[in-house]
Amino acid sequence: MQRKARLQNCIIEANAWGSSKSLIMTAGIGVRARTHGGCPTMNAGTQQIVQEAESAQKKNHSNGDLRTNKAAREIAARVNGSAVVERKPRVFVAADNRLLREAISRMLVRSGEIEVAAPEFVEPFRAEDLLKEHADILVLSSRGNENEDLAAIRMARTMAPKVQILLIGATGEESEFLQCVRAGVRGYLPRDASAKDVLEGVRALQAGEAVCPGTLCATLFRYLEREATSFPSATVHRRMGLSRREQQLIPLIAEGLTNKEIANHFCLSEQTVKNHLYRMRHKIGAEDRLDIVQVCQTQGFMP
Repeated sequence: MQRKARLQNCIIEANAWGSSKSLIMTAGIGVRARTHGGCPTMNAGTQQIVQEAESAQKKNHSNGDLRTNKAAREIAARVNGSAVVERKPRVFVAADNRLLREAISRMLVRSGEIEVAAPEFVEPFRAEDLLKEHADILVLSSRGNENEDLAAIRMARTMAPKVQILLIGATGEESEFLQCVRAGVRGYLPRDASAKDVLEGVRALQAGEAVCPGTLCATLFRYLEREATSFPSATVHRRMGLSRREQQLIPLIAEGLTNKEIANHFCLSEQTVKNHLYRMRHKIGAEDRLDIVQVCQTQGFMP
């Protein structure tokens, strides 16, 4: 109370991220002290607080930490005489296995940084529950079936597009990983991920980052490189009506690849490839896959 009385003429400014202001302002405390003869004066208690704020800010910069400077915020709370309450991210844990769901929930709560939405939830996961529980992040445990996982991801993205999705317990296969990324996940952890990996994954998503093992990150780069080298031809699209993806299929059909091999090449489902071939036949009037190649050769689009 005495400190508050001494600082009653000071203005306290809480600032979570820092800026180009002075160290004091960046640390989260702006002090305009009473002046005598044009020079600011501070009592010993105020000087100590300012020194602590500067020290905390320097430490924050040296670590390169872009997250909230908690030390400075705590100092601001001490001066202001009240606690600074930070909003914890709300995480919805969806797992068919109740023991797994409860274990993940307890681990997240124990971190002290995360609030678990509907911790006693026992019903099968429904995408609308994300909106009902005001979730920020969905930790989705793989069901062991790629199609079911993709359906759950797409439904969650449709119902709650702002919710970030972390898929855990996945197979780690390249084709599955790329399809999950395409469906809308921001984090992907394989079956051998630890509890620490899950916690760090949630933290990363909350910070606006994406998460996946390093080997799968390399897979993503290779996929994007492969896509960049197969741009569609505007002439083919104009004269034959073939889409970008349909044009990409033609060289692989000419090589004699099966639908499954083509699907794996582009990380698509086999049914998606069949649908592409069906539309291609109707667009160019071909009878079968071999005829598709022959028509393209006749039109001068293939050697």
